[in-house]
Amino acid sequence: MEVILAQSAGFCFGVARAVRMAEELAASGQPAKMLGHIIHNDHEISRLAKLGLTVISSPEEARAGDRVLLRAHGAARSVYTALEERGAVPVDATCPKVARVQRIVRQAEAEGRQPVMIGDPGHPEVRGVGGWCGNLKVFSGPEEVSSWLKSLESATNLSVTVVSQTTLRREIWESSLKILKKQCTNLKIFDTICNATHMRQSEAALLAAKVDAMVVVGDPKSANTKHLTEICRSHCARVFQIESADELPWEGVSGCGTVGLTAGASTPASIIKEVKKTMSEEKIQGEGTENFAELVEQYTNTLNTGDKVTGVVTAITPTEVHVDLGCKQAGYIPVDQLTDDPTMKPEDVVKVGDQVDLFVIRVNDVEGYATLSKKRVDAVKVWENIEEACSSKEVMEGVITEENKGGIVASVKGVRVFIPASQSGLPRGADMSALVKQKVSLRITEVNRARRRVVGSIKAVQQEARQAAAAEVWSNIEVGKHYTGTVKSMTSYGVFVDIGGVDGMVHITDLSWSRIKHPNEIVAIGDTLEVYVISYDPDKKRISLGVKDRSTNPWQVFMDTYKVGDVANVRIVKLMSFGAFAEVVPGVDGLIHISQIADRRIEKPEDVLKEGETVEAKITAVDEEKNKISLSIRALLAPTPAPADDEE
Repeated sequence: MEVILAQSAGFCFGVARAVRMAEELAASGQPAKMLGHIIHNDHEISRLAKLGLTVISSPEEARAGDRVLLRAHGAARSVYTALEERGAVPVDATCPKVARVQRIVRQAEAEGRQPVMIGDPGHPEVRGVGGWCGNLKVFSGPEEVSSWLKSLESATNLSVTVVSQTTLRREIWESSLKILKKQCTNLKIFDTICNATHMRQSEAALLAAKVDAMVVVGDPKSANTKHLTEICRSHCARVFQIESADELPWEGVSGCGTVGLTAGASTPASIIKEVKKTMSEEKIQGEGTENFAELVEQYTNTLNTGDKVTGVVTAITPTEVHVDLGCKQAGYIPVDQLTDDPTMKPEDVVKVGDQVDLFVIRVNDVEGYATLSKKRVDAVKVWENIEEACSSKEVMEGVITEENKGGIVASVKGVRVFIPASQSGLPRGADMSALVKQKVSLRITEVNRARRRVVGSIKAVQQEARQAAAAEVWSNIEVGKHYTGTVKSMTSYGVFVDIGGVDGMVHITDLSWSRIKHPNEIVAIGDTLEVYVISYDPDKKRISLGVKDRSTNPWQVFMDTYKVGDVANVRIVKLMSFGAFAEVVPGVDGLIHISQIADRRIEKPEDVLKEGETVEAKITAVDEEKNKISLSIRALLAPTPAPADDEE
């Protein structure tokens, strides 16, 4: 019996990423939980639980300070909100492919289109996607799509955006699209079936067609495992779906010349290897010493420089790491080939018993050892991660290392990423050197692996965050609501204040109760202001803001402080041809008529007064209905005695 293992069996990128995040979270030493099973594999969930990741079934079970890992299948927006309201910190392990589907349906709804998803309505991924828009239609296949379209009065002009569950069988997707294309003229199609899923299913179909029996390893709750089994059964008469080596169907595969082996995307490599090893051992026992001799020959095969191998760490020293490669050569990794980070100790990178992928640098058959490199394999994986991040538009973290001509450079997982000045997120002409050594979030926009060129954008992440913040502001804005904002720009008639992704206008008359000529008299760009909403227009995207405290009426302050006949220190704020306006209290001006400025006749007020000076004036009249005040300087001046008559 020959056992043939499919090349794409086991963890996909999204699942491997979620498991890695779970392991890192468990090792962080912080209170950590998993919200449900982060992947569909009970064996892996049990392993993670032993590492300290407690499983909770709802956000309500989380406590303040808990870091809660969200499943690779994704979760509804309400789950994030519920966790944050309880003081917990969501750790998002959503597969980037699934996150893209969530963004597509959210955008479709924002554009007034009907989001449609082809997939299993009960699957966690589909339920999570539905939590990012309010009107997602989910259909399991072409029959349901056809029934829905028939129930509509007219589907011709219906604006539809269609996506697929990432693990959907391609034939179901294509047959559903065929119906939609016939009846919907305004149709946007997003093929969101994961490439890894399609490749896995295609390989399984080809393998099943040429073997006597197929064994599919995976959790029965896993959708992709279920689909793999269905695909294999359409090409092979004997198909067995198992969870582990303990369930191997020996009677079913007995007498088979060739047996194919594949596994779902949530199946750990350890289980796959255990199944294959068990089947191989059974083969040895059943077929005698001839096959055993073949295995011995495989064990004695020599390694070659450039080979990629997998080994198990057996010992760690300050200068090298010893590895069992399962062959006659002993393997070791020099410390300088372990990692690119010179500050890390060998025991911080690997542990005894770890299974690691390695690159063969040199083979010494005379002395019987092979020199290996882990960092070369890691570098390849990093480039694969970078390419995947570019494809999925995943937000990545990096540290700015330098400023150069035309932009800045960030280090992302050890890879040099160039960020053009226009994508730095800074205003044109700003000093970009201030970003050096700063940690930033960015999106990979271009990858040329052959030229080792990677281009990124900080601005893209900032714009997306700003758009999300703006949507939040517009969904909750109301007249009278208070915000803490930042002055972004200034004109002669007011200032524009950023209240969290949206700019609002504070007119100069709403900046202060006092009369001012220009906003720069009281605020500067970059200042923080406490503002409130006076009015808003969501269609024109305009918001009118105020800074003045409406609860304090300046006129009432004046009335409580002064009465007719009182003398006040007033500030001259404006000179007119008929007199001068003076501020009595902030926000309340009085008029000093030209006849009341001096004890003599003057041609114009500026002959005696100038704007900005403070003088004493007597309150001579108050009109409460019109909020007008009359002031007099002349009333406080000693009258000039009339000239005496000449005595004869």
